[in-house]
Amino acid sequence: MKITTFNPQIITKDAESTAAVFEALGFERTHTKENIGEHNVTGIRLKEPGGFNLDISQFESLPVESLTGIRMNVDDFDEAYRILTEQGFKNFYGDSTADTPSSKSAILISPAGVVINLVEHIK
Repeated sequence: MKITTFNPQIITKDAESTAAVFEALGFERTHTKENIGEHNVTGIRLKEPGGFNLDISQFESLPVESLTGIRMNVDDFDEAYRILTEQGFKNFYGDSTADTPSSKSAILISPAGVVINLVEHIK
């Protein structure tokens, strides 16, 4: 398994106002993806001129106002998922994943509260 990207991610009930803060700091929106998975997540990808990426996801049924974690793209979702769950990570979605024609993802939370959004882009 290979990690292809690794960057911060904010999961919130209000992605637009959160993105506006970072856009004011010089980040530019590179793309927005809507209606991801059965929870209809919206994903916003931002990049600043130095090359740092930030993902902001809107998850309206989030039980808290926001979570901050890591987005980790991999080339083998199943292998990475197995490794993380063997280390005690639990899938926030229960037994499901957020699937689109171009990606598969799950938000995993460790016993210590570390949040990883595990993503594989389907080529």
